[in-house]
Amino acid sequence: MIITVCLNPALDKTLTVERVNVGGVNRVVSSRLDAGGKAINVSKMVKNLGGETLALGIVGGETGAYLQAQLDSMGIAHDFVMTHTPTRTNYKIDNRTLRKTTDFNEPGEPVSEEVLEQVWQKIASAAKPGDMVAFSGTNPPGTRDDLLAGWVRKLLDSGIRVSLDTVGESMRLGIAEHPTIIKPNQAELSDLFGRDLHYTRDIIAVARQVAQQGVEYVVVTLGASGAIFVTKSEVLYGHGLEVPVGSTVGAGDATLGSILYDMQRGLPWEETARRSIAAGAAKVMCEGSQTPLCTQMEELIDKVMIEKL
Repeated sequence: MIITVCLNPALDKTLTVERVNVGGVNRVVSSRLDAGGKAINVSKMVKNLGGETLALGIVGGETGAYLQAQLDSMGIAHDFVMTHTPTRTNYKIDNRTLRKTTDFNEPGEPVSEEVLEQVWQKIASAAKPGDMVAFSGTNPPGTRDDLLAGWVRKLLDSGIRVSLDTVGESMRLGIAEHPTIIKPNQAELSDLFGRDLHYTRDIIAVARQVAQQGVEYVVVTLGASGAIFVTKSEVLYGHGLEVPVGSTVGAGDATLGSILYDMQRGLPWEETARRSIAAGAAKVMCEGSQTPLCTQMEELIDKVMIEKL
């Protein structure tokens, strides 16, 4: 099973406009409201591929209830800690003319150590050896930086594989515990290492360094350019696909969801990489935070070029 942990989930409200008129009136062409947050997006992708997934984390208020109702409608199992603080709302502005999405993400609210301990107890109870636990997304404001690192260490010691996709010091400390797989994007990897990793050779050098230090799989997503897949012994470059753009929100999460699903199935790494590029491209073709169907992804797989570097 793939257990996803979202400590700071959100409702994603996507507003589609022809163009943005800064300082003026903008007419919305369409809007949609989706259960969001990176870990929840991963669960959505795993579910659509036919995998078994459980979403854990923290929700609250009417927005939290709406988020849970959406997961129920998608058949995604969940077990959240409920608080009185409403789950945040993130706003996505899809500009049709530029084919770009601008994000306005609320920070969320701080949560107590007691609530975080309740989340950990749910993780510890649900996860079994052989499962994959995926920590994705930002933590609530004020959360101590070493929280996820401690959880990663405990899970690995129990024979449970761990995926880590967060940012900043929380990511840095988590990587030091050698999770099974990490998935930063290019900008996040640059921030982690304090320098602009603009060139492919620089990204590969840093990713190899992380792999040599004990992370089994390092995946760096590059937006429309695809992704780089690094292990101790191999570097693959999955070239991006040119597809009609619905929304780029959650494309990296769809990529990761596909990877984790195929890792659980034991597929070869190159095939896993190829399928994940197709998953990310299929997500880009969808509006808002909705996740592509398995059939949409399957139609793209044969078009993906994987290059060994």
